[in-house]
Amino acid sequence: MKKPIIGILILLIIGCKGENRTDIENKASNDSDSIMGKEISLDELLDAETVELNLQEANKLAKLPLACINVEYPNKLGQTLGSEKDLKSPQALHPAFYGCFDWHSSVHAHWSLVKLLKQFPKLENAQEIKDKLEASLSKENIQAEIAYFNTEHNEDYERTYGWAWLLKLAEELETWDTDMGSELSENIKPLTNLIVARFTEFLPKLNYPIRVGEHTNTAFALSFAYDYAIVSKNDDFRVLIEKRAKDFYLKDDNCPLTWEPSGFDFLSPCLEEVDLMSKTLPKAAFALWMEDFMPELKNINFDLSPGVVSDRKDGKLVHLDGLNFSRGWVFYGLATRYPEKYGHLRKLADKHVAYSFPNLVGDGYEGGHWLGSFALYALKESKIRN
Repeated sequence: MKKPIIGILILLIIGCKGENRTDIENKASNDSDSIMGKEISLDELLDAETVELNLQEANKLAKLPLACINVEYPNKLGQTLGSEKDLKSPQALHPAFYGCFDWHSSVHAHWSLVKLLKQFPKLENAQEIKDKLEASLSKENIQAEIAYFNTEHNEDYERTYGWAWLLKLAEELETWDTDMGSELSENIKPLTNLIVARFTEFLPKLNYPIRVGEHTNTAFALSFAYDYAIVSKNDDFRVLIEKRAKDFYLKDDNCPLTWEPSGFDFLSPCLEEVDLMSKTLPKAAFALWMEDFMPELKNINFDLSPGVVSDRKDGKLVHLDGLNFSRGWVFYGLATRYPEKYGHLRKLADKHVAYSFPNLVGDGYEGGHWLGSFALYALKESKIRN
């Protein structure tokens, strides 16, 4: 049961959020070789070096989305048919995001290309990437995507996982300080606004969070949406997400991490909640909340084995590689924001990323169409931010 005094302190700290939030928190809070392509045993992972993204590895990662964003089949549409008139090809239905097996994977494949091009302008395939991005994210294609979301039977299409990745793509474009970044950001703005509106309509009606390790996980969606709200300076959206995060998770304690992972997880229900609350709570309030939610993470000897994949040709079982990357980005984030308490988690993040990163090379379509994005996001979070 939540300790009354800690609960009161958290509420008091949260109540102080505003212009003086930083002051309140301060007072209350006293190119190396890559392992890509090599086989690494679990025993060796404890000594594994941090996977670093250099130009050579960026070129390899770029090949994964490049190989799928224009691949129409196989395809999992996930649509609701209103009549036989809705039976159309993936490209006809989704001219912007028809490749990479499903809509959300296509969206985060586009995010990967933007992210890599921003970080490494001299990629081997830089011009090809630019051409594909401009072709996909044209105003006409985005309008067609909007029309699909506005059909009678698909207003909740891709709720909320695909919505979250669309906002992550929008965030990446909005922070790309180039003419192309500005152009593409403006092109997708109408779809971005629609997704924000859908989130804004849906969240007040969601009485209970969805606590699973797959697409519908509420904490994951809110975490990505929150990032976009901050970058876009959308205060109304930010406040709504902060409110729902507290409504859903503030009273949680003793998260059963030993129950994880489930067989098909690519997200950790416990850790995604940690990630969200570390962003939306003031630092002092988050520290108090963690004392009840997952106090074991402070232990410098805390350990967690990576999820083991038994068959990478199975599209569901390979989800566990994604779990290792998503665990990694949460651990990296904690180690960066709270180095004094959680700095030791950086090594644990390295271990998870090191287990799955080699499997991106020569991967089958089951994982290749999406895992690169997860790896790239984990490596993004691994960089220590000042």
